[in-house]
Amino acid sequence: MVRRRVQRLNEQLRRELTEILRREVKDPRVGLVTVTGVRVAPDLTFARVLVEIPSSADEPETLAGLAAAAPFVRHELGQHLRIRRVPELRFEADHTLDHARHIERLLGEALNHQDEEADDA
Repeated sequence: MVRRRVQRLNEQLRRELTEILRREVKDPRVGLVTVTGVRVAPDLTFARVLVEIPSSADEPETLAGLAAAAPFVRHELGQHLRIRRVPELRFEADHTLDHARHIERLLGEALNHQDEEADDA
């Protein structure tokens, strides 16, 4: 039951954070980030917020902007959600998509190499 509650909270936080970052955060360093996931600790004290940063943006600068905006964002979450304690937010870059592209490229190269070997035989 607790696990299911945390999963629902993760999804609700992701939706609310997306809206707050898009509409209310004015820091130019933040830009157009995409919240890809939220992982709340079981005791609800902190939440890891995974964000996808556009390749055109400076990742360390964007993460610094998000860290600076975290208290404001946390306050806004408290206004939007009806939870007793809003977790501390820790923003992290999500490299899952980059990793998937890298694996896909490697698989494509392996298939091309295998096809070349089959043609030579």
